Amino acid sequence: MERHDDELIHFEAHGAAPLPPAAVEGHVGREGARIWYASYGAGPAVILLHGGLGHSGNWGYQVPALLQSGRRVVLIDSRGHGRSTRDARPYTYELMAADVLAVMDELSLEQAAFVGWSDGACIALILAAAAPSRVEGVFFFACNMDPSGTREFVATPVIDRCFSRHAKDYAALSATPDDFNAFVEAVSLMMRTEPNYQADDLARIGVPVAIVLGEHDEFIKAEHAEYLASSIPNAQMIYLPGVSHFAPLQRPAQFNAAILSFLDGIR
Repeated sequence: MERHDDELIHFEAHGAAPLPPAAVEGHVGREGARIWYASYGAGPAVILLHGGLGHSGNWGYQVPALLQSGRRVVLIDSRGHGRSTRDARPYTYELMAADVLAVMDELSLEQAAFVGWSDGACIALILAAAAPSRVEGVFFFACNMDPSGTREFVATPVIDRCFSRHAKDYAALSATPDDFNAFVEAVSLMMRTEPNYQADDLARIGVPVAIVLGEHDEFIKAEHAEYLASSIPNAQMIYLPGVSHFAPLQRPAQFNAAILSFLDGIR
């Protein structure tokens, strides 16, 4: 029986499962930032892009399942998140998408499938639009592609627990451990004003895409997810029952099964 952490009580106290030892780990310098990455295993490459304010360790329940399926897993800490640094320039999703390409170049990775969570999903879909030859497909979990797609923010105990964990992890991992509040402010500004992709931008995306949303997502409107799925050619719409914006932590086996089904389908 899979252990559920629907209320994120375990996650707040302990974080996700620890990551396995990396085969390759390092930083790549780009545009005033040092971007942390790690690579695990061998086989077809899957890049996991975490959500805003989080870091790659939040994928602790996904990495082993992907390795077991015979894939190579690449993790990247977004600019200013986790072990990656940033300078004073404002956050943009396009800037972070270019950071991902820099890591792919560093690893001589021509193409990869992407699993993106929240902000990471947006980054992955921007890459699919901007650099389709590098993107095998996008599992787009719990994000919007224009500001109309988000619900009005309502604090909940689950969100508070996640935020509490992010604050602890930032202090432990960041090169600027005392800057959490400024970091949150900078990322939140980006989230309020970006991304700004319209239906005709989405219609030009030519790689396989799954738009994925938890039944109880706290941040993303279900009708926006449906709109994304209908606007991107041949996109799938996948609902995950019983979970929210934090499905990879709440019910990992369910989330991992959805990822693996998508990845198996695009090969």
